[in-house]
Amino acid sequence: MYNLSCVDWYEYPEAEQQTYVFDLLPTVAGLATTSSDQRLCLFDPLRLNDGPLKSIQTNHENLICAKVYNPAESIVATTGQNGTISVWDLRLDPSNAEALHIGDGASLPALLSLACCPQTNTLAVGTELANHQASIIIWDVRSPAVPQLQYNEVHSDDISELNYHPATPNLLLSGSTDGIVNLCDILLPDEDDVIVTAFNHGSIHRAGFLPASATPQSHPIYALSHDEKLALYDGADGAASTIWEIGDVRSVLSCRYAAGVVPKAEGGAVVGVGTQEDEMFLWGRERWGWGRDTVVGLPGAHSGELVRSFCFLDEERVVFTAGEDGCVMAWKAET
Repeated sequence: MYNLSCVDWYEYPEAEQQTYVFDLLPTVAGLATTSSDQRLCLFDPLRLNDGPLKSIQTNHENLICAKVYNPAESIVATTGQNGTISVWDLRLDPSNAEALHIGDGASLPALLSLACCPQTNTLAVGTELANHQASIIIWDVRSPAVPQLQYNEVHSDDISELNYHPATPNLLLSGSTDGIVNLCDILLPDEDDVIVTAFNHGSIHRAGFLPASATPQSHPIYALSHDEKLALYDGADGAASTIWEIGDVRSVLSCRYAAGVVPKAEGGAVVGVGTQEDEMFLWGRERWGWGRDTVVGLPGAHSGELVRSFCFLDEERVVFTAGEDGCVMAWKAET
C-alpha cells in the first residue's frame, strides 16, 4: 500500500449545522458538487481553495441525488424530496442556469435515484415507497410535460439506484432496498415483460456497469449493499450469473464502510472504503482481485468523518474526495 498527500482543499463555511458534501461530478466546465445546504457548486478542480466558481441554490426541499446529463456540455440533473427534477447548464450564470424543471412539488413522492441518457434525450427517476408503490418514471426532455414511461411494479421498496447501459441505452439497471437489481428493456411498455434479468443481492446502496469485459455489450454489473457486501454479475443475453462474490468489503479491505465504486475506463474499477478512527480513506483496485500494490491510502482524510464521494482527474493524476466534514479535498502522490 502507498499513500497520497492532500495538496488542495476547500471547506464550506460554518453554518448552524455542519454542511455535508454529497456528490462530486466531473464536467468540462469544472468539478461540480452537491451539499446538504441544498447547493450545486462548480469548482476549478486545480484551484479548490479559491472557492466555488458558481453556487446555485436548488429547490428540491432536500437535495437527494445528482447525475451528469452531458459532461461535455457541463449539464447536470438534480432531484429531491419534493418530487421535482432540475436540469442545470453550468456554463451559464447561476441566475439562469436552470435549463429545465419537471414537477410541481406536490404530485410525486421523494425521488431517490436518477439516470441520464443524452443519446435518447431521457431522464429516469426512482421514487421512494409511497402508498405501497415505488415507481420508475422516464421523461423525454424534449417534451417533459408528461412522462414517457412509468413502471410501478418493478420493485416493492425504495428505488435507490438507476443507471443506463453504456452501449445499449434501452437497457436500464435499477436497484432497490427490496434487495433486487433488475435489468429492464424500456422499449417494452408492459411491466410483465420489461425485466430482462434480475439479481438478488441485498438492500442496494450502489449498483452500475463496469467497462466491457469481452464485447461492447458485455458490461459486468456491480452491486454494493447497505451492509457493505459487493459482487459482480453478468447480465449479458438475459443470463443471471455471478462473476465474483467479494463479500463484506469491511473484512476484505479492513475498513469500516464502503463509499462507492468508480469504474475505470481502461477496465475494472476502484472501490472506495473508509476507516474513521484512523482518519483514513482507502481504495482497492480490482480486475478481478486484490493485492497490497492496488490499495492506496489518504491519511487524515476528512478528519475521520464519512467520505461521501470520490472521483479522479486522470490527466492530472489527482484524486478528489468529499465528506461529512464539509470539505472537498484533492490528493496526489508525493514527488
